[in-house]
Amino acid sequence: MRLRHSALLVLPLLLAACGDSFTPVDVYMAKTPECKTWQEGSRYDLPRGISVSTTPPVTLPDGGAEFTFVYLVPRGERALFLSREYHVTAPKGPVLAKAELVSFYQRATNSRPEIVDVIPKVPDMLVAGATSDDTIWRVRLRVKEKLPERFDVVPPAFEIALTKYPMRTFTYRYFADRKAFGLCS
Repeated sequence: MRLRHSALLVLPLLLAACGDSFTPVDVYMAKTPECKTWQEGSRYDLPRGISVSTTPPVTLPDGGAEFTFVYLVPRGERALFLSREYHVTAPKGPVLAKAELVSFYQRATNSRPEIVDVIPKVPDMLVAGATSDDTIWRVRLRVKEKLPERFDVVPPAFEIALTKYPMRTFTYRYFADRKAFGLCS
């Protein structure tokens, strides 16, 4: 009888250990305070095969920038946004600006790039389509205000399978030699 009672106490622990064991890696992109190394892109992997990636932004003539984030969601998965805002912040600091949505669209990876569903706002959640192994969700954002020499962009965090996960803080700086903002580490 004692053995059966002990087994019932241990069973929930064993079941919990079988779930997703996700440890966020490099939640803050910058490796050094100076953040002097140009990065061609950055990808942040989340549980269940979901990921977000970005490349250097397009620097606007007035000192602002346009950013593109690409989410990849495998078939059968979904991710709930915990907010709808993309914040531009001082390095590990306060919000400087809220990026405005330029476009948000989705397409299956097996469809032609010109066949997309445009969404007028940041949706409540990203849901994979059933006709492809993966669904691409692409968001383009703009900040018109003049940006400082160094800043961060913080996309909304996710809830995946009833668990909240942090999102990577992507780090940027102005590279004078390129006359452009870029991702940095």
